[in-house]
Amino acid sequence: MRILIATDSYPPDVSGSSIFTQRLACGLARRGHEVHLVCASDSGPTRTLLEDGVWLHRLWSVPILIHPGVRFTPPPGVGRALRRLLATVRPDVLHSQDHFTIGRAAMRAADAAGVPILATNHFLPGNLMPYVPPPVRPALTRMVWSDFARVYSGADRLTAPTPTAVRLTEGHLPGRAVEAVSCGVDVHRFHPRPEQTVAVRKGLGLPDVPTIGYVGRLDAEKRLDELIRAVALIARDQPVQAVLAGAGTQAARLRQLAAELGVSARVHLLGFVPDERLADVYTAADVFCLPGVAELQSIASLEAMASGLPVVLADAVALPHLVSPGVNGYLFGPGDVAGLAEALRTVLRSDPVRHAMGAASRAMAERHASELTVARFEEIYAELVGAERLTRRRASPCARRARSNCGRTPRRRSR
Repeated sequence: MRILIATDSYPPDVSGSSIFTQRLACGLARRGHEVHLVCASDSGPTRTLLEDGVWLHRLWSVPILIHPGVRFTPPPGVGRALRRLLATVRPDVLHSQDHFTIGRAAMRAADAAGVPILATNHFLPGNLMPYVPPPVRPALTRMVWSDFARVYSGADRLTAPTPTAVRLTEGHLPGRAVEAVSCGVDVHRFHPRPEQTVAVRKGLGLPDVPTIGYVGRLDAEKRLDELIRAVALIARDQPVQAVLAGAGTQAARLRQLAAELGVSARVHLLGFVPDERLADVYTAADVFCLPGVAELQSIASLEAMASGLPVVLADAVALPHLVSPGVNGYLFGPGDVAGLAEALRTVLRSDPVRHAMGAASRAMAERHASELTVARFEEIYAELVGAERLTRRRASPCARRARSNCGRTPRRRSR
């Protein structure tokens, strides 16, 4: 098949959506499909290149003020660019990853061209709310969900990464069925390497002491101050350190907090870690922690689980899908720093418990293997393409003449 994927967030942008989209596109290309992907330019100017078997169509972009490392394609001209791209590529199917500038323009262009549309929801307003004043958050939440529903109602099929994400999406699109398809994890690249832990720590410049790991953005919605406060509590009675891999707007504040609490030597901020080095971060850790409360799945948590780590996650949104309390880790109440510290202590104080939990995590992660995710999306594309071809075969002679004169006739959908 010839597949077009549309997304407003793509590496080097760091987000669960961008990472998922890159791995899906590359996985489809490896399976023999012709994959085109339209996204924001990573440098500013528009350009097209072939990368890892995927044709990247990068559109003109500017930095986002609240996230200077992330780029954004402004609306002017995007619709025209997407119509040209659809006419040139002539995809069998469009897979949109969001409803922002590029995603919505791609869906409009595909709808006009009669190309079947699959849309995946990675959106959660909680990721935006820390950056707006509290009084306006309820109204803004209603507004952004209304915009989401208006755009995604035009899709032929809908998916979301977890059952919780499915319920959330269906709640804003009444009458529409949404399928849960995991973001997936590469269980071959991320796997347990306990015999290398000491060497990897040394290579990262870390002491060989019990280690709490985190991978992701260092931004407000990740609530990493709670992790640092928990480290300060644990450090009162046992050796411990936290290693945070990632960059973001809160890096300086987190360093300052660690200094104020007297745990600067126990909190290691590695900065941005290239994708090919991420496995080392998990190997260096004994347990993975994510205090954030705005997650529709968490690829980093899946990578940690595939690496054989217990996980201690916030009891919020979709994160409980990844934790069987007492089996592969623990959940803690958001904001409950004492509860977070106690859960981490429980994992770290007993090697047999930690090893058993790590093995359980690995078994759970294998059910989210990326091969299964790519294969399922491949099946959905084929179903959409088959349905579209059947519709065209059943079209009236008048409709066929219209297509021969004007291109493919836009389909009428139930909205």
